[in-house]
Amino acid sequence: MSDVTLVLDVDQYLGETPIWSPAEQALWWVNCEQPPEIHRWTPATGAHDVWPMPNRVGGFVHKADGTLLVGLADGLYDFDPPTNALSLRVASPLPEHVKLHECHCDRQGRFWIGTLDHHFPADRSAAGGCYFRLDGDVLTRVIDNITVSNGLAFSPDGRTMYAANTPRRTVQAYDLDPETGELSGARTFISLAAEDRGHIDGATVDADGGYWLTLVGQAELRRYLPDGTLDRTITLPFSNPTKPAFGGPDLATLYVTSTKMKVNVDAPGFDRNGGVFALHPGERGVLETPFRGDLSAHAPV
Repeated sequence: MSDVTLVLDVDQYLGETPIWSPAEQALWWVNCEQPPEIHRWTPATGAHDVWPMPNRVGGFVHKADGTLLVGLADGLYDFDPPTNALSLRVASPLPEHVKLHECHCDRQGRFWIGTLDHHFPADRSAAGGCYFRLDGDVLTRVIDNITVSNGLAFSPDGRTMYAANTPRRTVQAYDLDPETGELSGARTFISLAAEDRGHIDGATVDADGGYWLTLVGQAELRRYLPDGTLDRTITLPFSNPTKPAFGGPDLATLYVTSTKMKVNVDAPGFDRNGGVFALHPGERGVLETPFRGDLSAHAPV
């Protein structure tokens, strides 16, 4: 494994949701807030493009035509980067204090998105959010009682979905029907230990089915086997990793975003947060499936 290196010193408040574009050979990600932005960086040229967003942005996915489906706080929007055209596809049905947050497409191209209840942490019992699946142009609630959604990822074969509610300190696994998009068989996949000071944040999977999880506030990136066994822990030189994503021409580079939020400010490496980092762990990633807007629950693919 190579050393962890800072590849882009963007000094962001909340870098999140990195995703590799094989067509462009570029890394995309967001700064959720302060200010809300979508970013694209092309390693071969060093080009760094930024698109401001009108409100908090939780994430996005690519479409086959190169445009994006973006999850802003209040709804899902179609976005065309060359023209900056942003149009509402579906409004969030949730109250204003519950924001749309982390999102991803499964292996069939269905869109899934979680939420963030901003009454937390002042109200430790706040859990007014959920996970949605986009069925046509309808946001269908699939997992309720969510405070902070994180850890969303899909196994390489598309038959397992991973999702977390961060304050509960566990990642759940679900059986995912690839034809209908229905979930079943909910079970605990990972539980943090009492001595873990960090918090569950973003995740991705590699081609062998390994689940890579960031622990924000603990300077750790962990790889878990498909049965939930901890395979490896990588100590990072910055304390607040937020989400990993495989990229590069051979999908062998693991990029990790970070946040300057005040999480365990006494943790080693707190002053190095805010950039985009990279390492080569030895595994390779899985190509992401672009969003397919023609999918809905109970519809064969």
